Amino acid sequence: MREVLRELTRWWEAGDVVGVGTVVGTWRSAPRQPGASMLVGPGGEAVGSVSGGCVEGAVYELGQEVVASGVPVLHRYGISDDDAFAVGLTCGGILDVFVEKVSKETFPELGAVAADIEAGRPVAVATVIEHPDPSWLGRRIVVHPEAVDEEATRVAGVVDDGAARGSVDAGASPAAYGLRMSLGSERADAAVRDDARGLLAQGRTATLGYGPDGERRGEGMRVFVQSHAPKPRMLVFGAIDFAAAVARVGSFLGYHVTVCDARPVFATRSRFPDADEVIVRWPHDYLTEEVEGGRVDPRTVVAVLTHDPKFDVPVLEVALRLPEVAYIGAMGSRRTHEDRLRRLREAGLTDEELARMSSPIGLDLGARTPEETAISIAAEIIALRWGGQGERLSELGGPIHHHEHLDVHADHPDVPSP
Repeated sequence: MREVLRELTRWWEAGDVVGVGTVVGTWRSAPRQPGASMLVGPGGEAVGSVSGGCVEGAVYELGQEVVASGVPVLHRYGISDDDAFAVGLTCGGILDVFVEKVSKETFPELGAVAADIEAGRPVAVATVIEHPDPSWLGRRIVVHPEAVDEEATRVAGVVDDGAARGSVDAGASPAAYGLRMSLGSERADAAVRDDARGLLAQGRTATLGYGPDGERRGEGMRVFVQSHAPKPRMLVFGAIDFAAAVARVGSFLGYHVTVCDARPVFATRSRFPDADEVIVRWPHDYLTEEVEGGRVDPRTVVAVLTHDPKFDVPVLEVALRLPEVAYIGAMGSRRTHEDRLRRLREAGLTDEELARMSSPIGLDLGARTPEETAISIAAEIIALRWGGQGERLSELGGPIHHHEHLDVHADHPDVPSP
């Protein structure tokens, strides 16, 4: 939803009604990931994409029908044997699209959710997309980290007692103070909220399966949880020309990029215009501080580029001992790598910890320039994230796209459309 949020919010604020189709499940070579959305605007405008063009026409028509009827629809799109180019996925993939009507009446919390996303505050929206009781379809709850929701409950109690809303902490999440939603029962709300918080902590979007009343071992209800977490972080240590290219590519990929170096003459904003932050600190001190402050999570990417042991070894000692990060890469020649391993072993790191380090950094693309090397590093990060092998697609068989397994209790993809 993030890519169409600005247009959706603009229409919502104007009091318009919008048809929204959202990808909630994918199999095989589906071209878009869960969360991709398409809007049918009040004037018939089409904004966004759910399939890169394959089924947009069909989703557009369904969106118009849903706006007119007000009844949400979950529809499965696959290959149409009769006319694949008209309503099917010619790539051979399968996707589920949930189409609903969005307005101030159906989604009164949208403005506050949009404010959370714009401010970088973590928030998830959990929506019922399948249920034996049709009246449950489209019901949703907004979920924040536990500490934020606890504060919201406290403030809501104060407001209910007659206190002025001006007493609400302005620094807390605005979406939290309007939480009067329910999926249909306290049991379902509790189960989904608990699971959604787990997904939100990892920045993951997924479809979850439950029994009709939120039973964890049951079937019948599916809930789509779309997480809007802050951007994942890319920590680049070493203010060199290669770091400028890595920062540029990292920003393009959607990371919040920090460049850190102990040398103030090199770590300057003018040298790294694409970085979100340029920090002058000893790398290991800065990384330790970020870890202790809870600002390093399983999505964080660490790239150590100085290939100078007085900088590299201390920061790698910290990084390789972290319980969980997405990627740790270190630049240098084979000789530098062997010397680095020796120094890290002398510092007490185990073979298991050292195995987490990608060194020499990047995939074998034959890269020479800083820009080519940055692409090599980015390619390795992407391959590790999605399970790719870095081989030429023309020499491989099987699916092109690699997908994380996110759908819990999902229907088998070969069954008819919901």
